[in-house]
Amino acid sequence: MRHVVSVHDLSVEEIIAVLDEAENMVDIARGEAVSDRLKGKVLASIFFEPSTRTRLSFETAMKRLGGGVVGFAGAEATSVVKGETLADTIRMVSGYADAIVLRHPREGSARLASEFSDVPIINAGDGAGQHPTQTLLDLFTIRREMGRLEGLNISLVGDLRYGRTVHSLAFALAKFGTTINLVSPEGLEMPGEVISFLQDAGMFGIACHSPEEVITNTDVLYVTRIQKERFPDPIEYARVAGMYRVDPALISHGPENMIVMHPLPRVNEITPEVDALPQAKYFVQAFNGVPVRMALLSMLMGGC
Repeated sequence: MRHVVSVHDLSVEEIIAVLDEAENMVDIARGEAVSDRLKGKVLASIFFEPSTRTRLSFETAMKRLGGGVVGFAGAEATSVVKGETLADTIRMVSGYADAIVLRHPREGSARLASEFSDVPIINAGDGAGQHPTQTLLDLFTIRREMGRLEGLNISLVGDLRYGRTVHSLAFALAKFGTTINLVSPEGLEMPGEVISFLQDAGMFGIACHSPEEVITNTDVLYVTRIQKERFPDPIEYARVAGMYRVDPALISHGPENMIVMHPLPRVNEITPEVDALPQAKYFVQAFNGVPVRMALLSMLMGGC
């Protein structure tokens, strides 16, 4: 049994193994081939926070492999409203399923859940903590589009303080020898522990407050939204909302083969005009969640 709570739970070799297996899953994910690799297996999908892509791609991944899914999207109709603890919920659900995908608003919740589960816990986002499977699909997308992970120059733009996707991604990319630039509004800088990790790995590029400062030397422009739901102060959110807008004019200053990624949902940080450009890869990125999660589920649940 393995839990995937953080990208630190996976070695470089294991990450590559997942990405390689995901390549074998693409045709199945598209419905062009059929597999019953996880027939008879059950995945519990437990989401205490809203989700579209992560929840649906996990459920699609499981069903494409012949397995079943149980769970809930929102705790309102569960015993949590009666006061049931997360520990008790996990103890109970682990008796019903072969693996649990958990999203929870509190940082550290997935690690806590792993202490009470008899089956693998997969962290689908814990507050402002980490989102390791998003990182895996991001790495898969970068490798497919750029042909490699090593030696790239990647700029993370937006809410780097609360954005769990960029926390996990920065940790992972540093292991592959990728230089990371950090672009954020004042007050939304990357947490110190992530910066220290990048510096220790020798993979820290520059930190600034304007995408224009990094665009000419960026291979991957990874944009995130300003996350209103993470802000304790609505006035502070209003100060930074809409500060960055990636548009065709900005992209024209980047290298010709640069790609633009976004974990989605977007609000107004990428204009619709960008969608038609060859650099736009965020919808491809969203699809890639299916084969990557298929590979991970198969490897965790004994289908490989």
